[in-house]
This record gives sequence, C-alpha cells and structure tokens, in this order.
Amino acid sequence: MKINPSIFRAYDIRGVYPEEINEETVYEIGRAHVKFLQAKKIVVGRDCRLSSPSLFKALTRGIRDQGAKVIDVGLVSTPMLYFSVIHLKADGGIEITASHNSGEQNGLKMVREAAKPLSGVSGLKEIKELALQGNKKAKLKGRYYKKNIKDSYLKDIWQQINPKKIRKFRVVIDAGNGMGSLVVSELFKKLKCKVYPLYFDLDGSFPNHLPNPLLAKNLADIKKEVKKRRADLGIAFDGDADRVVFIDEKGKEVPGDLITALLASCFPRSKILYDIRSSRIVKEEIEKHGSVAVPSRIGHSFIKETMRKEKIVFGGELSGHYYLQDNGYIESPLTVVFMVLAMLADKTLSQIIKPLRKYHSSGEINFIVEKKKQVLKKMAERYKKKGKISWLDGLTVEFPDYWFNLRPSNTENLLRLNLEADSKKLKEEKVKQISKLLILNN
Repeated sequence: MKINPSIFRAYDIRGVYPEEINEETVYEIGRAHVKFLQAKKIVVGRDCRLSSPSLFKALTRGIRDQGAKVIDVGLVSTPMLYFSVIHLKADGGIEITASHNSGEQNGLKMVREAAKPLSGVSGLKEIKELALQGNKKAKLKGRYYKKNIKDSYLKDIWQQINPKKIRKFRVVIDAGNGMGSLVVSELFKKLKCKVYPLYFDLDGSFPNHLPNPLLAKNLADIKKEVKKRRADLGIAFDGDADRVVFIDEKGKEVPGDLITALLASCFPRSKILYDIRSSRIVKEEIEKHGSVAVPSRIGHSFIKETMRKEKIVFGGELSGHYYLQDNGYIESPLTVVFMVLAMLADKTLSQIIKPLRKYHSSGEINFIVEKKKQVLKKMAERYKKKGKISWLDGLTVEFPDYWFNLRPSNTENLLRLNLEADSKKLKEEKVKQISKLLILNN
C-alpha cells in the first residue's frame, strides 16, 4: 500500500475518498501519530461526512495497534475535539474532517498535548515520514473508551457568557448540514433567543451548499432568511464549525477582520493578534484601546504558536477563525458569537460595524503564477523605494494611502493578492496596476 504524499498539507491532511485518503492510509497515520508523540492516550472525533465512520474504525485501530488508548468522543466539531484533548488531559487528538471542503473529500486535523497543533513546521512532516515508512505487525493493543464530551463543553461555554448582557435576539443560524448545529441551539435556548435554523440536519453530502461561508454564493440563503425573518443577525458556520461568519440585520456580510476590530474593546491594555490580510482599522482599533497589535502569518498553527509565545489574549483571522488565551488558544467561535451579541445592547450590528468600514478592500484575488518566488522578488524590487516592505507572510508593501499583500499558495501555482486603499477609486487603480505587473512578470 502506497500513501499519496500530497494529502499532507501545510496545516492538516486532506484528500478525495477513497482515491487519495482511505482506511489503509489513516491506519498508518494513526500509528505514526502515536509513535511520534510517544502517546499513551489519544482523543478521536469525527464530522458527519459519509466516509468518516469507516475512516474512524481504521484510524482508531492504528492508534490501538501502536499501544495507545483511544477515547472516542463521537460526532464533534473541531473546537469540541480540541477542548476534549485539554479537558481529558490527553497526549494528542485527531478530528476526522475535511473542514469546508466538498463531501467527497475527508481528512485529519491533528494536535498534541494541550491541543497544540501538528502542522508542516511542528510535527506533521515527521508523522508523514513515519507513515510512508509503514509499520511492523502490531504487537500491542491499546484500550478503547467512549466519552460524551458535549455536557462539559456546553458548561465551559456557558461559564463564559454573561446572560444579563444578552437580550432576546432573533437569530438565523446556517450550519450548512455540518457540525455547527450540535450545541448552538441549546445555548441560545438558555438565553431565550428565537433561532431560525438553516440546514441543521447532519448530512455529509452537503446537499444545500458547500459548508464554506467564505464563498458569497454559500451565504445567499442565510442573507435571504435574515431579511425574511427580520432577524437581528445571521450566523454561518463552516463544515467542522471552527469558523463563524456574521450577517447583519440588513443581510450584509461582516468581514472577519472587522469582528476582530470590534472585539478589541473587550481586551484593553493587552496583546491582540491579527493576520496580515486584515484591514488597517484592526490595528487602529487595537491601539485605540491601549493594546499592542501583533501581526501574524496566516494559519492556525502559526497563530497559536505566536499567541503562546507572546502571551496574546485574543487573535482573529479574516477567514473567521478566532482564538482565546482563556480557552487554551483554540478556536472559540461560540464564545465570540456571544461576545458580539453582548455588544448589541442598544445598537444593531450594522450600526456598530459602520465606523469600522473605513477602508476599501479588494478581497482575495488569485493569479496563476508558475515562478512564484521570482515574481515576488521582482515585485519587491519594483516597490521597495517608496513602500515599506515586509516578508512576514509572502510580500507585504505599505504606503500611506494603500497597502497590498501577495502570498503564494502552498499547493498551487497561485499568488493571492489582498489590497486595501483609502478610497474605492485608488483601490481599483492599484489592483489594475498590480494585476498588469503580475501578468508582465509571470
């Protein structure tokens, strides 16, 4: 049996089932995971994809054959899996999921003790090599336990909520047939909010839309429902529910970086992290409240490492991932949801976000570029005389009235452009200028 090495990505493992990822593959990865961590206890959870039960059996057999105990937490979101690893003091954990990808794909998100990520720069390469080598016939057999983590997770989230600050909202929630529906309704019922559910049935074929709320077409239904129900806001989760996207009462999407900027006031005089694609308003809002703004590379493993190292209390990504020190630096979408609701005591979401819509963003634009490194060097040379250059994640160039970031894809011949300017006209002008240069230098 040959393992396809391309399924090992920068932050996790993903592939099409069963051609790229299958039972034999995850069996070997399970054994490699235990061997690398020298683990005695591994928590395993899964999402609702059609291939997840079969992959679960093979993965846990591999873990046990390597001598480790398996704690089966069943159907859980990725944040619930991370919480389980911390709460149960396990040596590691694996969530079977392909996150926001389509139903024919599946994968593994892997962590070590305290839910610290295993990524391409922190253990995933070593696990890959061990898995590719294969394992000798098993001589050990670890034990198997089932554990219902839901009540403990709900209790933990509830302890972070101040019910007195949250009024009786009308909320549309789109779970996209993924894991977001597992606990959110119970929390809202305690608050006596009116919830209008969209696609709460767990269905790993994702019949209504892809569980990716970053694509505008996948938000069409929730936007329509918010306006139809005259709701106070909408909340959309991705497939494994580690990301959340907000829709205001007018049916307009709120970019993830503006949520980070909004919540800066909740963490005065502290350190707050933001990813390099974020609007300038994020840094401005963080510093406005006496806090230190820390820019970061994109990706949960880099962000969590930076937050631990620098003792950062809160971090947010443009993509809708939010991290809290108090939660063990893991994704905390539900806590963030209730933090946002607590800020809507006497204003609507559109009203409190309006002052933050100060700048004009291009959104992420992809360009097919084969020689990515050479093109980035040429672009840096072109702009270095007048702009401030940074190589934190790809190439970032800052000017007084606009900035842009060009970031290479980890898996494709693509450069991703994000640009922001003081005016719409300048944004369009600079996007056009940089697009021409990329085509010319390719």
